[in-house]
Amino acid sequence: MDSTNNSSSSSSPSRYESQKRRDWDTFGQYLRNNKPPLSFTHFNPSHVLEFLHYLDQFGKTKIHILTCPYFGVPNPPTACPCPFRQAWGSLDALVGRLRAAYDEHGGNPETNPFGAPEVRRFLREVRDFQAKSRGISYEKKRKRPKQQQQQEDQQEQA
Repeated sequence: MDSTNNSSSSSSPSRYESQKRRDWDTFGQYLRNNKPPLSFTHFNPSHVLEFLHYLDQFGKTKIHILTCPYFGVPNPPTACPCPFRQAWGSLDALVGRLRAAYDEHGGNPETNPFGAPEVRRFLREVRDFQAKSRGISYEKKRKRPKQQQQQEDQQEQA
């Protein structure tokens, strides 16, 4: 057995790094295919939003429209003609990876288009609508302060 295989596999990029590189390459291809083509130095948050909308055509998550009888139903009993979209979690993770890749490719972190308020607002709106549409909650569990937790634990023991 050749020991170089072990060293080469240990130096291969992580799954996250590989995905980040693929995402960055895909976004670059999207910019090049734009009419007119854009460079990495000339895109802005509106181009990021266009890219996220473009990706919806490849989505695999059923998102019920407001007029669908299954709007807000977590597990509909039958199929409906509502569109498939990118899931909010996938978009959120993608934007995070692209934000990191932008910084790594020499972009200014303070002007990173992937972290722009418009992009964050869009992701929040997608999350909220998909939660309502699918009848699920994306609410974060908030940690209670230790003092409050201790008081509640004491009350339960009494």
